[in-house]
Amino acid sequence: MAEFVLNTSTLPEPLFHLIPTEKFRVKEMNGVIQLMPVKEHADCTIGLRGILAEYDDMSVDKFLERKSADKELDL
Repeated sequence: MAEFVLNTSTLPEPLFHLIPTEKFRVKEMNGVIQLMPVKEHADCTIGLRGILAEYDDMSVDKFLERKSADKELDL
């Protein structure tokens, strides 16, 4: 089984219009070739989860500052 991702611009004209994304995945299995659109997210971060979910604007520096403050409390 071989699988790789290509740009849609490499496709022939009839197939180019059938795939609505910029990239597509090519997968070959048992002599059958599949072309599957690849949807890419503009922002790779979905957001914070768990106890930090309410802090959307928390920077790394703020997080590290809070973490060190928690460690000082534990001592």
